[in-house]
Amino acid sequence: MTFQDYYQTHEARFLDELASLIRIPSISSLPEHKADMQRCAERWCRLLLAAGAQRAEVMPSAGNPLVYAERIVSPQAPTVLVYGHYDVMPVDPIDLWQSDPFEPQVRDGRLYARGADDDKGQSFIQVKAFEYLVAEGLLKHNVKFIFEGEEEIGSPSLDAFLEEHRALLAADIILVSDTGMLGADLPSLTTGLRGLAYWEVEVTGPSRDLHSGHFGGAVANPANVLCQLLARVVDADGRITVPHFYDDVEDLSDRERRMIASIPFDEEAYKRAIGVEALFGEKGYRTLERNSCRPSFDICGIWAGYTGEGAKTVIPSKAYAKISTRLVPHQKRDTITRLVSDWLVAQAPPTVKVKVTALHGGEGYVCPLDLPAYQAAEEAFARAFGKQPLAVRRGGSIPIISVFERVLGIKTILMGFGLEANAIHSPNESFPLDIYRRGMHAVTEFHQLYDAL
Repeated sequence: MTFQDYYQTHEARFLDELASLIRIPSISSLPEHKADMQRCAERWCRLLLAAGAQRAEVMPSAGNPLVYAERIVSPQAPTVLVYGHYDVMPVDPIDLWQSDPFEPQVRDGRLYARGADDDKGQSFIQVKAFEYLVAEGLLKHNVKFIFEGEEEIGSPSLDAFLEEHRALLAADIILVSDTGMLGADLPSLTTGLRGLAYWEVEVTGPSRDLHSGHFGGAVANPANVLCQLLARVVDADGRITVPHFYDDVEDLSDRERRMIASIPFDEEAYKRAIGVEALFGEKGYRTLERNSCRPSFDICGIWAGYTGEGAKTVIPSKAYAKISTRLVPHQKRDTITRLVSDWLVAQAPPTVKVKVTALHGGEGYVCPLDLPAYQAAEEAFARAFGKQPLAVRRGGSIPIISVFERVLGIKTILMGFGLEANAIHSPNESFPLDIYRRGMHAVTEFHQLYDAL
Protein backbone atom coordinates (compact mmCIF):
# COMPACT_ATOMS: atom_id res chain seq x y z
CA MET A 1 0.00 0.00 0.00
CA THR A 2 1.32 3.43 -0.87
CA PHE A 3 1.68 5.99 1.88
CA GLN A 4 -1.10 8.08 0.33
CA ASP A 5 -3.50 5.12 0.51
CA TYR A 6 -2.43 4.32 4.07
CA TYR A 7 -2.96 7.90 5.16
CA GLN A 8 -6.40 8.10 3.58
CA THR A 9 -7.41 4.84 5.26
CA HIS A 10 -6.26 5.93 8.72
CA GLU A 11 -6.71 9.73 8.60
CA ALA A 12 -9.59 9.86 11.08
CA ARG A 13 -7.75 7.66 13.56
CA PHE A 14 -4.61 9.76 13.22
CA LEU A 15 -6.55 12.91 14.09
CA ASP A 16 -8.20 11.25 17.09
CA GLU A 17 -4.85 10.04 18.42
CA LEU A 18 -3.22 13.45 18.02
CA ALA A 19 -6.19 15.02 19.78
CA SER A 20 -5.72 12.63 22.70
CA LEU A 21 -2.21 14.03 23.18
CA ILE A 22 -3.21 17.65 22.77
CA ARG A 23 -5.99 17.40 25.36
CA ILE A 24 -3.35 16.80 28.05
CA PRO A 25 -2.18 20.30 29.15
CA SER A 26 1.49 19.41 29.51
CA ILE A 27 2.78 22.92 30.34
CA SER A 28 6.27 22.39 31.74
CA SER A 29 6.69 25.93 33.09
CA LEU A 30 3.72 25.71 35.46
CA PRO A 31 4.14 23.42 38.49
CA GLU A 32 0.41 22.75 38.76
CA HIS A 33 0.72 20.67 35.56
CA LYS A 34 3.27 18.23 36.99
CA ALA A 35 0.78 15.32 36.86
CA ASP A 36 -0.09 16.20 33.26
CA MET A 37 3.55 15.72 32.26
CA GLN A 38 3.40 12.12 33.51
CA ARG A 39 0.04 11.54 31.80
CA CYS A 40 1.30 12.84 28.49
CA ALA A 41 4.46 10.72 28.65
CA GLU A 42 2.37 7.62 29.35
CA ARG A 43 0.05 8.42 26.45
CA TRP A 44 3.02 8.72 24.12
CA CYS A 45 4.22 5.29 25.25
CA ARG A 46 0.91 3.68 24.34
CA LEU A 47 0.87 5.36 20.92
CA LEU A 48 4.46 4.34 20.17
CA LEU A 49 3.77 0.71 21.04
CA ALA A 50 0.67 0.77 18.85
CA ALA A 51 2.72 2.25 16.01
CA GLY A 52 5.19 -0.64 16.06
CA ALA A 53 7.76 0.04 18.76
CA GLN A 54 8.98 -3.16 20.43
CA ARG A 55 9.71 -1.26 23.62
CA ALA A 56 8.37 1.99 25.03
CA GLU A 57 8.71 3.28 28.57
CA VAL A 58 8.54 6.39 30.71
CA MET A 59 11.98 7.07 32.16
CA PRO A 60 12.67 9.33 35.12
CA SER A 61 14.98 12.33 35.09
CA ALA A 62 15.87 15.05 37.56
CA GLY A 63 12.81 16.89 36.26
CA ASN A 64 9.96 15.76 34.05
CA PRO A 65 9.98 12.18 32.74
CA LEU A 66 11.22 11.23 29.29
CA VAL A 67 9.74 8.77 26.83
CA TYR A 68 12.05 6.21 25.27
CA ALA A 69 10.98 3.77 22.56
CA GLU A 70 12.74 1.58 20.01
CA ARG A 71 12.36 -0.91 17.21
CA ILE A 72 15.54 -2.87 16.58
CA VAL A 73 15.58 -4.48 13.15
CA SER A 74 19.14 -5.81 13.49
CA PRO A 75 22.11 -5.05 15.74
CA GLN A 76 24.15 -4.64 12.55
CA ALA A 77 21.77 -2.14 10.94
CA PRO A 78 22.25 1.63 11.25
CA THR A 79 20.11 3.50 13.77
CA VAL A 80 18.06 6.69 13.49
CA LEU A 81 17.27 8.45 16.77
CA VAL A 82 14.10 10.58 16.61
CA TYR A 83 13.88 13.45 19.10
CA GLY A 84 10.81 15.46 20.05
CA HIS A 85 9.23 17.12 23.06
CA TYR A 86 5.79 16.74 24.58
CA ASP A 87 5.74 19.85 26.76
CA VAL A 88 4.00 22.98 25.51
CA MET A 89 3.99 26.69 26.25
CA PRO A 90 1.40 28.39 28.50
CA VAL A 91 -1.73 29.60 26.72
CA ASP A 92 -1.97 33.17 28.06
CA PRO A 93 -3.57 35.45 27.00
CA ILE A 94 -6.45 32.99 27.02
CA ASP A 95 -9.03 35.59 25.89
CA LEU A 96 -7.35 35.82 22.47
CA TRP A 97 -8.01 32.15 21.66
CA GLN A 98 -10.95 31.54 19.35
CA SER A 99 -11.45 28.04 20.83
CA ASP A 100 -10.29 26.06 23.87
CA PRO A 101 -6.50 25.63 23.42
CA PHE A 102 -6.66 22.07 24.77
CA GLU A 103 -9.75 20.99 22.85
CA PRO A 104 -8.54 20.60 19.23
CA GLN A 105 -10.75 22.12 16.57
CA VAL A 106 -10.49 21.88 12.79
CA ARG A 107 -11.30 25.10 10.92
CA ASP A 108 -10.58 25.82 7.26
CA GLY A 109 -8.24 22.86 6.87
CA ARG A 110 -6.21 23.65 10.00
CA LEU A 111 -6.06 21.99 13.40
CA TYR A 112 -6.17 24.66 16.13
CA ALA A 113 -4.78 23.84 19.59
CA ARG A 114 -1.76 24.38 21.81
CA GLY A 115 0.84 21.88 20.62
CA ALA A 116 -0.77 21.38 17.20
CA ASP A 117 2.64 22.29 15.77
CA ASP A 118 5.12 22.73 18.62
CA ASP A 119 5.86 19.94 19.14
CA LYS A 120 3.16 17.33 19.58
CA GLY A 121 2.01 17.73 16.00
CA GLN A 122 5.47 17.53 14.49
CA SER A 123 6.48 14.60 16.70
CA PHE A 124 3.27 12.88 15.66
CA ILE A 125 4.38 13.20 12.02
CA GLN A 126 7.48 11.17 12.88
CA VAL A 127 5.56 8.45 14.72
CA LYS A 128 2.91 7.98 12.02
CA ALA A 129 5.57 7.78 9.29
CA PHE A 130 7.27 5.11 11.40
CA GLU A 131 3.93 3.28 11.79
CA TYR A 132 3.45 3.13 8.01
CA LEU A 133 6.96 1.77 7.41
CA VAL A 134 6.50 -0.93 10.04
CA ALA A 135 3.03 -1.89 8.83
CA GLU A 136 4.22 -2.25 5.24
CA GLY A 137 7.48 -4.03 6.09
CA LEU A 138 9.57 -1.20 4.68
CA LEU A 139 11.73 -0.40 7.71
CA LYS A 140 15.26 -1.78 7.20
CA HIS A 141 17.13 0.07 9.96
CA ASN A 142 16.70 0.56 13.69
CA VAL A 143 14.66 3.47 15.02
CA LYS A 144 14.78 4.92 18.52
CA PHE A 145 12.65 7.70 19.98
CA ILE A 146 13.39 10.09 22.80
CA PHE A 147 10.65 12.59 23.72
CA GLU A 148 11.32 15.00 26.58
CA GLY A 149 9.08 17.17 28.73
CA GLU A 150 11.29 20.21 29.39
CA GLU A 151 12.24 21.69 26.02
CA GLU A 152 10.15 24.81 26.57
CA ILE A 153 12.06 25.56 29.80
CA GLY A 154 15.53 24.94 28.38
CA SER A 155 15.89 21.13 28.77
CA PRO A 156 17.59 21.38 32.20
CA SER A 157 17.47 17.62 32.86
CA LEU A 158 18.32 16.26 29.43
CA ASP A 159 22.08 16.77 29.47
CA ALA A 160 22.52 14.50 32.52
CA PHE A 161 20.04 11.99 31.07
CA LEU A 162 22.07 11.74 27.86
CA GLU A 163 25.30 11.26 29.80
CA GLU A 164 23.71 8.48 31.87
CA HIS A 165 22.15 6.69 28.90
CA ARG A 166 24.79 7.04 26.17
CA ALA A 167 24.67 3.34 25.26
CA LEU A 168 20.89 3.21 25.15
CA LEU A 169 20.74 6.25 22.84
CA ALA A 170 23.61 5.22 20.54
CA ALA A 171 22.68 5.99 16.94
CA ASP A 172 24.12 7.06 13.59
CA ILE A 173 21.97 10.12 12.96
CA ILE A 174 19.34 12.13 14.82
CA LEU A 175 16.10 13.21 13.14
CA VAL A 176 14.18 16.17 14.57
CA SER A 177 10.89 17.77 13.52
CA ASP A 178 10.75 20.94 15.61
CA THR A 179 11.61 23.58 13.04
CA GLY A 180 9.78 25.18 10.13
CA MET A 181 9.64 25.79 6.40
CA LEU A 182 9.67 29.08 4.55
CA GLY A 183 6.14 28.41 3.32
CA ALA A 184 3.71 25.68 2.33
CA ASP A 185 4.86 26.12 -1.27
CA LEU A 186 8.48 26.79 -0.26
CA PRO A 187 9.76 23.59 1.38
CA SER A 188 13.02 24.11 3.21
CA LEU A 189 15.45 22.30 5.47
CA THR A 190 16.98 24.00 8.47
CA THR A 191 20.77 23.77 8.27
CA GLY A 192 21.65 25.93 11.27
CA LEU A 193 20.28 27.27 14.55
CA ARG A 194 21.38 30.08 16.78
CA GLY A 195 22.36 29.47 20.37
CA LEU A 196 20.94 31.30 23.36
CA ALA A 197 22.03 32.89 26.62
CA TYR A 198 19.37 34.25 28.99
CA TRP A 199 19.63 36.28 32.21
CA GLU A 200 17.59 38.06 34.82
CA VAL A 201 18.96 41.45 35.88
CA GLU A 202 18.07 42.96 39.27
CA VAL A 203 18.96 46.57 40.10
CA THR A 204 18.58 47.63 43.74
CA GLY A 205 18.62 51.21 45.01
CA PRO A 206 16.99 52.40 48.25
CA SER A 207 15.92 49.90 50.88
CA ARG A 208 12.22 50.59 50.20
CA ASP A 209 10.02 52.33 47.65
CA LEU A 210 10.30 56.09 48.12
CA HIS A 211 7.96 59.05 47.57
CA SER A 212 9.08 60.54 44.24
CA GLY A 213 8.26 64.06 45.42
CA HIS A 214 10.32 63.85 48.61
CA PHE A 215 13.26 61.95 47.11
CA GLY A 216 13.11 62.57 43.34
CA GLY A 217 16.32 64.23 42.16
CA ALA A 218 18.23 63.18 45.27
CA VAL A 219 18.24 59.38 44.89
CA ALA A 220 19.09 57.28 41.85
CA ASN A 221 16.01 55.53 40.51
CA PRO A 222 16.82 51.81 39.87
CA ALA A 223 14.37 51.74 36.94
CA ASN A 224 16.13 54.69 35.31
CA VAL A 225 19.54 53.11 35.87
CA LEU A 226 18.40 49.76 34.46
CA CYS A 227 17.08 51.43 31.31
CA GLN A 228 20.34 53.35 30.89
CA LEU A 229 22.43 50.20 31.34
CA LEU A 230 20.47 48.14 28.85
CA ALA A 231 20.32 50.96 26.31
CA ARG A 232 24.12 50.88 26.10
CA VAL A 233 24.29 47.18 25.13
CA VAL A 234 23.48 47.85 21.44
CA ASP A 235 24.89 50.83 19.53
CA ALA A 236 23.36 52.87 16.72
CA ASP A 237 24.72 50.44 14.12
CA GLY A 238 23.07 47.44 15.77
CA ARG A 239 26.36 46.11 17.17
CA ILE A 240 26.55 44.64 20.67
CA THR A 241 29.04 46.73 22.65
CA VAL A 242 30.16 44.17 25.24
CA PRO A 243 33.94 43.73 24.77
CA HIS A 244 35.00 40.43 23.15
CA PHE A 245 31.39 39.51 22.38
CA TYR A 246 32.25 38.93 18.69
CA ASP A 247 35.58 37.17 19.21
CA ASP A 248 34.29 33.74 18.12
CA VAL A 249 31.74 34.89 15.54
CA GLU A 250 32.54 33.38 12.15
CA ASP A 251 32.03 35.64 9.15
CA LEU A 252 29.53 34.47 6.56
CA SER A 253 31.15 32.95 3.49
CA ASP A 254 30.33 34.30 0.05
CA ARG A 255 28.58 31.00 -0.72
CA GLU A 256 26.33 31.32 2.33
CA ARG A 257 25.47 34.91 1.52
CA ARG A 258 24.54 33.91 -2.04
CA MET A 259 22.43 31.03 -0.70
CA ILE A 260 20.58 33.36 1.67
CA ALA A 261 20.11 35.93 -1.09
CA SER A 262 18.41 33.26 -3.21
CA ILE A 263 15.63 32.79 -0.63
CA PRO A 264 12.44 34.54 -1.77
CA PHE A 265 11.91 37.45 0.63
CA ASP A 266 9.62 40.44 0.35
CA GLU A 267 10.83 42.98 2.91
CA GLU A 268 7.76 45.20 2.53
CA ALA A 269 5.44 42.23 3.14
CA TYR A 270 7.61 41.23 6.11
CA LYS A 271 7.18 44.70 7.66
CA ARG A 272 3.45 44.70 7.04
CA ALA A 273 3.06 41.24 8.58
CA ILE A 274 4.59 42.37 11.88
CA GLY A 275 3.19 45.90 11.84
CA VAL A 276 6.36 48.02 11.67
CA GLU A 277 7.31 50.94 9.47
CA ALA A 278 11.04 50.17 9.35
CA LEU A 279 13.47 47.41 10.26
CA PHE A 280 16.58 47.66 12.41
CA GLY A 281 19.63 45.44 12.75
CA GLU A 282 23.37 45.14 12.46
CA LYS A 283 24.80 47.41 9.80
CA GLY A 284 26.22 45.68 6.74
CA TYR A 285 23.88 42.67 6.74
CA ARG A 286 20.57 41.86 5.09
CA THR A 287 17.48 41.09 7.16
CA LEU A 288 17.66 37.31 6.56
CA GLU A 289 21.32 37.32 7.58
CA ARG A 290 20.65 39.32 10.74
CA ASN A 291 17.87 37.08 12.00
CA SER A 292 19.62 33.77 11.37
CA CYS A 293 23.40 34.06 11.08
CA ARG A 294 24.31 37.02 13.28
CA PRO A 295 24.07 37.45 17.07
CA SER A 296 21.38 39.62 18.62
CA PHE A 297 20.45 41.14 21.98
CA ASP A 298 16.92 41.65 23.29
CA ILE A 299 15.13 42.83 26.40
CA CYS A 300 12.44 40.18 26.81
CA GLY A 301 10.73 41.77 29.81
CA ILE A 302 11.22 44.74 32.13
CA TRP A 303 9.36 45.80 35.26
CA ALA A 304 9.62 48.00 38.36
CA GLY A 305 7.58 50.12 40.73
CA TYR A 306 3.87 50.67 40.30
CA THR A 307 2.21 49.23 37.19
CA GLY A 308 -1.42 49.11 38.28
CA GLU A 309 -4.31 51.29 37.20
CA GLY A 310 -4.03 55.01 37.81
CA ALA A 311 -1.00 56.75 39.32
CA LYS A 312 1.27 56.11 42.28
CA THR A 313 4.29 58.38 42.60
CA VAL A 314 7.13 56.16 43.79
CA ILE A 315 10.80 55.60 43.20
CA PRO A 316 10.99 51.79 43.21
CA SER A 317 13.46 50.02 45.43
CA LYS A 318 14.17 47.47 42.73
CA ALA A 319 13.96 47.13 38.95
CA TYR A 320 14.17 43.94 36.93
CA ALA A 321 14.69 42.80 33.36
CA LYS A 322 14.85 39.53 31.46
CA ILE A 323 17.40 39.73 28.67
CA SER A 324 18.68 37.32 26.05
CA THR A 325 21.26 37.04 23.32
CA ARG A 326 20.97 34.79 20.31
CA LEU A 327 24.34 33.27 19.54
CA VAL A 328 25.84 31.87 16.36
CA PRO A 329 27.88 28.69 15.96
CA HIS A 330 31.32 28.83 17.66
CA GLN A 331 30.10 31.28 20.32
CA LYS A 332 30.09 29.50 23.67
CA ARG A 333 27.13 30.12 25.92
CA ASP A 334 29.25 29.98 29.10
CA THR A 335 31.69 32.55 27.71
CA ILE A 336 28.95 34.94 26.62
CA THR A 337 27.10 34.47 29.91
CA ARG A 338 30.19 35.57 31.82
CA LEU A 339 31.08 38.45 29.47
CA VAL A 340 27.62 40.03 29.58
CA SER A 341 27.17 39.47 33.33
CA ASP A 342 30.56 40.98 34.18
CA TRP A 343 30.02 43.94 31.85
CA LEU A 344 26.64 44.86 33.29
CA VAL A 345 27.96 44.72 36.86
CA ALA A 346 31.04 46.75 35.92
CA GLN A 347 28.95 49.43 34.19
CA ALA A 348 26.71 49.99 37.21
CA PRO A 349 27.14 53.33 39.00
CA PRO A 350 27.85 53.32 42.76
CA THR A 351 24.30 54.55 43.42
CA VAL A 352 22.82 51.06 42.86
CA LYS A 353 23.69 47.38 43.16
CA VAL A 354 23.35 45.13 40.12
CA LYS A 355 22.81 41.38 40.32
CA VAL A 356 22.82 39.27 37.13
CA THR A 357 21.52 35.71 37.28
CA ALA A 358 22.10 33.34 34.35
CA LEU A 359 19.00 31.30 33.56
CA HIS A 360 19.24 28.95 30.57
CA GLY A 361 20.64 28.67 27.07
CA GLY A 362 22.71 26.56 24.72
CA GLU A 363 25.04 26.50 21.75
CA GLY A 364 24.27 27.01 18.07
CA TYR A 365 24.41 24.27 15.44
CA VAL A 366 25.27 23.85 11.76
CA CYS A 367 24.54 20.76 9.65
CA PRO A 368 27.02 20.04 6.82
CA LEU A 369 25.26 20.14 3.45
CA ASP A 370 27.40 17.25 2.16
CA LEU A 371 26.23 14.89 4.92
CA PRO A 372 24.63 11.85 3.20
CA ALA A 373 21.69 11.84 5.63
CA TYR A 374 21.07 15.53 4.86
CA GLN A 375 21.05 14.74 1.15
CA ALA A 376 18.53 11.94 1.81
CA ALA A 377 16.31 14.46 3.62
CA GLU A 378 16.67 16.86 0.70
CA GLU A 379 15.47 14.24 -1.78
CA ALA A 380 12.67 13.16 0.60
CA PHE A 381 11.33 16.72 0.67
CA ALA A 382 11.52 16.93 -3.11
CA ARG A 383 9.45 13.76 -3.48
CA ALA A 384 6.80 14.77 -0.95
CA PHE A 385 6.48 18.47 -1.84
CA GLY A 386 7.22 18.32 -5.54
CA LYS A 387 10.17 20.70 -5.49
CA GLN A 388 13.73 20.85 -4.18
CA PRO A 389 13.87 22.33 -0.67
CA LEU A 390 15.89 25.41 0.11
CA ALA A 391 18.65 25.20 2.71
CA VAL A 392 18.16 27.87 5.39
CA ARG A 393 19.59 28.82 8.72
CA ARG A 394 17.07 29.70 11.43
CA GLY A 395 17.28 32.36 14.08
CA GLY A 396 15.67 30.30 16.81
CA SER A 397 17.36 27.97 19.26
CA ILE A 398 17.01 24.31 20.14
CA PRO A 399 19.81 24.06 22.72
CA ILE A 400 19.63 20.28 22.95
CA ILE A 401 20.81 19.88 19.34
CA SER A 402 24.33 21.01 20.23
CA VAL A 403 24.20 18.84 23.37
CA PHE A 404 23.41 15.80 21.22
CA GLU A 405 26.54 16.46 19.20
CA ARG A 406 28.70 17.07 22.25
CA VAL A 407 27.48 14.14 24.39
CA LEU A 408 26.45 11.53 21.81
CA GLY A 409 28.76 12.58 18.98
CA ILE A 410 25.90 12.54 16.45
CA LYS A 411 24.84 15.04 13.79
CA THR A 412 21.20 16.06 13.56
CA ILE A 413 18.93 16.44 10.53
CA LEU A 414 16.38 19.20 11.18
CA MET A 415 13.42 18.04 9.14
CA GLY A 416 10.70 20.40 10.34
CA PHE A 417 7.35 21.26 8.79
CA GLY A 418 6.10 24.27 10.77
CA LEU A 419 4.95 27.50 9.14
CA GLU A 420 5.10 31.08 10.38
CA ALA A 421 1.30 31.22 10.14
CA ASN A 422 1.05 28.38 12.68
CA ALA A 423 1.58 30.92 15.51
CA ILE A 424 3.54 28.66 17.84
CA HIS A 425 3.83 30.05 21.42
CA SER A 426 0.92 32.39 20.59
CA PRO A 427 -2.86 32.25 20.86
CA ASN A 428 -4.56 30.19 18.14
CA GLU A 429 -1.61 27.94 17.38
CA SER A 430 -2.50 25.73 14.41
CA PHE A 431 -1.20 23.32 11.78
CA PRO A 432 -2.49 22.71 8.23
CA LEU A 433 -3.82 19.17 7.82
CA ASP A 434 -2.32 19.00 4.33
CA ILE A 435 1.14 19.62 5.75
CA TYR A 436 0.65 16.81 8.27
CA ARG A 437 0.12 14.46 5.34
CA ARG A 438 2.99 15.77 3.24
CA GLY A 439 5.28 15.85 6.27
CA MET A 440 4.56 12.20 7.04
CA HIS A 441 5.18 11.35 3.39
CA ALA A 442 8.53 13.15 3.47
CA VAL A 443 9.63 11.25 6.59
CA THR A 444 8.68 7.88 5.06
CA GLU A 445 10.77 8.79 2.01
CA PHE A 446 13.69 9.81 4.22
CA HIS A 447 13.81 6.45 5.98
CA GLN A 448 13.72 4.56 2.69
CA LEU A 449 16.40 6.77 1.14
CA TYR A 450 18.50 6.40 4.29
CA ASP A 451 18.38 2.62 3.83
CA ALA A 452 19.87 3.10 0.34
CA LEU A 453 22.90 5.08 1.56
